[in-house]
Amino acid sequence: AAAEPWPENAALYQQLKEDQILLSDNASSLAVQAFLQMCNLPIRVICRANAEYMSPSGKVPFIHVGNQVVSELGPIVQFVKAKGHSLSDGLDEVQKAEMKAYMELVNNMLLTAELYLQWCDDVTVEEITHPRYGSPYPWPLNRILSYQKQWEVRRKMKAIGWAGKTLEQVLEDVDQCCHALSQRLGTQPYFFNKQPTELDALVFGHLFTILTTQLITDELSEKVKNYSNLTAFCRRIEQQYFEGQERDSAAIAARSSKRSLLR
Repeated sequence: AAAEPWPENAALYQQLKEDQILLSDNASSLAVQAFLQMCNLPIRVICRANAEYMSPSGKVPFIHVGNQVVSELGPIVQFVKAKGHSLSDGLDEVQKAEMKAYMELVNNMLLTAELYLQWCDDVTVEEITHPRYGSPYPWPLNRILSYQKQWEVRRKMKAIGWAGKTLEQVLEDVDQCCHALSQRLGTQPYFFNKQPTELDALVFGHLFTILTTQLITDELSEKVKNYSNLTAFCRRIEQQYFEGQERDSAAIAARSSKRSLLR
């Protein structure tokens, strides 16, 4: 599989972008799309109501390349590297370790905060999460699947010590994460100077989605907007890798609120 060239019909699967996909899955999907764009590897985005259940890990996005199916950014990065494409080959060992540490920070803080907001904030759960998550299915299946997912996420939150947090504490964690990312980025175009890495793709996926997704309040996006170099970073990647793409491009898919950073 590694020796085979990248096929023209490679596909990325995610949930329905208009009515179903949630913030965290949208961010993860956009991160993978950004990574593949940075590698100059063509990918078609295919939306399926049951994408989560089609995935080998139960998580989206996943890619279908030749006869291989690979889910989530980490394994996809390794799969792509085996085919001879890497964004971080130019980094030394210390930089690679630093890159991985910042990627862990994003996953531990931003992704967890997104999951908390979706499934632990009662107003968001009732007004956004349950209606969107269960939208493809008839009653009572839509409610059963939503409550099942909510129980699963809340059990995870309890295991990692987030269940007892208030929304204000979660937003403070997001702010701390954004502060660390802003400090690392500084005035550089990318986190490791002039060339993007997997970290840039991951950060873009989460920050762009937070900035362009309509939630109950703007508190989450305001935390990101406090850091002008991070919003400029998102605009730069959107312009360079997604502007002028087809209607199913990642930038369009991320905008569940139809808002662009460029407008």
